[in-house]
Amino acid sequence: MKKLLTIIGARPQIIKSAALNRAIRTNFSNQLVEVLVHTGQHYDYSMSDVFFEEMGIPKPDYQLEIGSERHGKQTGKMLDEIERVIQIEKPDSVVVYGDTNSTLAGALAAAKIHVPVIHIEAGLRSFNKRMPEELNRITADHASTLLYAPTKSGIRNLEKEGFLSVEEAIKKGSANIDNPYVFHCGDLMYDNTLFYSAEADKRESLFSKHGIDKKNFILSTIHRPQNTDDIHVLSRILTALNEISINDQIEIVLPLHPRTASMISRSDNAEIKKLSANPLFKIIEPVGFLEMLLLEKNAKLIMTDSGGVQKEAFFMQKPCVILRPETEWAEIVESGCALLAGSDPKKIRDRYDYFKQQSRLEFPSIFGDGNAAEFICESIIEHLN
Repeated sequence: MKKLLTIIGARPQIIKSAALNRAIRTNFSNQLVEVLVHTGQHYDYSMSDVFFEEMGIPKPDYQLEIGSERHGKQTGKMLDEIERVIQIEKPDSVVVYGDTNSTLAGALAAAKIHVPVIHIEAGLRSFNKRMPEELNRITADHASTLLYAPTKSGIRNLEKEGFLSVEEAIKKGSANIDNPYVFHCGDLMYDNTLFYSAEADKRESLFSKHGIDKKNFILSTIHRPQNTDDIHVLSRILTALNEISINDQIEIVLPLHPRTASMISRSDNAEIKKLSANPLFKIIEPVGFLEMLLLEKNAKLIMTDSGGVQKEAFFMQKPCVILRPETEWAEIVESGCALLAGSDPKKIRDRYDYFKQQSRLEFPSIFGDGNAAEFICESIIEHLN
């Protein structure tokens, strides 16, 4: 029996962990046991607790309640607390997901005391080191023993950084931090999209609750600090969305991230105040995973700065305007199903107009077959010493 200590802290990590936890409980409970640690990076109900309830994830064994802090202070607190838990639990490995401060702290805490790290969603690169997430994911990859890349480009990125193919690494010996194994596994979020799709359809009351026309709306999410910390940048994005809404008489549905809500509530920006005059611009509270799937499934188009929502748009075969100048999910842009716009209002409008004219988009199979969690469990059992 191998013990895994799983570190989560943000919405996407909770969602991804649901797939692995489900696979362990359903098919591998005689070989793997999981101890769940929630750092508290996302700590309010709408960004954390609701996902545990909806997705049937057991309550965390440890709630660290770190909360929101500046990067250094938050990461430092996490390092201290995670190391303490590792010393108590003595796991065979620490599992981290994605690219948040929780990921970084979990990987460093484990690697520094010689506990193998498993990084799920490895190999992603935006090639913009001004993004905290880029630094986190690179550091986590290079501290890991088993790395699971959801896409082939993730494998290529790691090979360019000196990682061996898994076949070559196996020839050198067993997996360790100096001889890591890299696997192409598919995407856990795709596993979950397939698993929960039918359940999401049962949340149709969301449309009547908010007066949303399910046949005529754009879904948008905005939460990245680069888009929300400067009110003028945020205003440019919201103004572009508002103009699209008015000109095309299409609803904009914006589940509002707490960071974005805080900026808007404190702003006296004249352009942002205009939003309230447009009845088609619908700002709603954050939604759970199932309601988000429902919105994505019915939207005409999705505009987002979220890496996870970019992928979910692709899973649902919806065109996506990415409100960032670059993305770690290069394949969806290469497929022509997503376009980069950043915060430039003209680019946002132009990308929207482009997709409005596209009657047919092709969504190639990029993210696996929906069985990534099973593959990960099997390879952990086989290769973790």
